[in-house]
Formats: sequence, structure tokens, C-alpha cells
Amino acid sequence: MNIKKSIPNIFTLLNLLSGTIGVIFAVQGELVIAAYLVFLGIFFDFFDGFFARLLNVQGELGKQLDSLADVVTSGVVPGIVMFQLLNGAIETGSWFVGKPFLETSTAAIISFSGLAITLAAAYRLAKFNIDERQTSSFIGLPTPASAMVVLSLPLILEYSSFEIASIIIHNKWFLVSLTAVLCYLMNAEIPLFSLKFKNYKWKDNQLKFIFLIATIILIAGLKFIAIPLVILMYIIFSLFYKEHK
Repeated sequence: MNIKKSIPNIFTLLNLLSGTIGVIFAVQGELVIAAYLVFLGIFFDFFDGFFARLLNVQGELGKQLDSLADVVTSGVVPGIVMFQLLNGAIETGSWFVGKPFLETSTAAIISFSGLAITLAAAYRLAKFNIDERQTSSFIGLPTPASAMVVLSLPLILEYSSFEIASIIIHNKWFLVSLTAVLCYLMNAEIPLFSLKFKNYKWKDNQLKFIFLIATIILIAGLKFIAIPLVILMYIIFSLFYKEHK
């Protein structure tokens, strides 16, 4: 067994493990714990690619394994969390608290619509694996970014003191609309920059550095509410990004 070649795959499997445990907690309605596990999985997801490039051990196995792990961490868990949020908004006016659900066909349709995130993420990842255009940038919103938006919602409900944020997240039509927007963005033909750096010169990466600085400021000031704003900023910045040749 080649230890060097195995290091990135170990991080990918840790991503998958985090997502799998996240599924268990999400199904049980423990959405905050599920959110932390998804963020942990995304952390591992970043470092599997980092070590693959650093050690020059990139390969087809790692590429396929990475997407399989992302389907769970950035697809299945966010879909279940959105289902739980929608079900809670319909049945109780708050997130899932273990009460009976899907009492009407309309409630079932609305709640299960959250799982569209899982389907869109799987489709996006399959396209990514065969799309030769996405080597140094992305076409469509990466699944971890979409997952971060969804998983930020229970964290905002748990930790934010902004009442308006809670009111918005408890609105089922906001959640349905957000689901539709994320599904579209993941598979839209929208070019988005990657945070992979070919070098660290300011003139070559000016927009990326500004984005990272703005992200730090937003998170420091707004905590979890900053996450959806950062993803929105990422999309807007990408519209003005031109890769330095």
C-alpha cells in the first residue's frame, strides 16, 4: 500500500464518515449537530484536494471517491435538513421537534421538495466528473457551497439573536424558494472562480484576496448569518472575475 497516494483518500473517507454520521443526526432532528458534521466534512473535502495536489497523486480513483463522498455530505444531509426545516415550518412553526409529520398530501409534497437539493447535488457532481471545463474553475455552484447555505439555517436559528432571521427561516415558502434557487445554481451554466491558487501574487489574485478578506470580516461581525451572504458575494464576485493567464 502506497501511503503517499492514500493520504488524500483518507481525508475523502473522513469526509464521507462525517456526512454519514450527519445523516443519522439529521434524521433524528439534531440539525445543529448535523450542521457541524457537514462543516467538518467540507473541511476534510478541502484538504483531500490540497494534499492530492501537494503530493502530486491526483487520479481517477480519488476524483470518483471525492464525488461519492460529496453526494452524502453535501447532498443527502442538506436534503434531509431542508426536509426537516420544511416539515417543522408546516407542522409547528419551528424546526423539527419530533411531532407527527406529513399529515396531509400538501404537507408531504412541500416537505419532500427539500430533497430536491439531494437530487440536484448528485446531478451536479456527476456532470462535474465528466466536464473537462472545470479543472481550474467551476460551472455552477459547488455542492459544498450549497450545503453551507442550507446547514447555516439551523445554526442561525440556534445562535442568532436577529428575530427577523428566525421569522424568515420559519417561512415554508422562503425554504421552498431557497431550495429551488440552490438546485438551479448548482446546475446552471454560471462560471464561478475556484479558491485554488496558482501563485500568491496580489495582481494575479486580487479578487480572490478581496473575497477572502470580506469573508473574514462578515463572519467576524455576523457569525452564522454571514454564511449565506458570503455565498451570495461569491456568486457576484465571480461575475467580475477573469482568470489571469
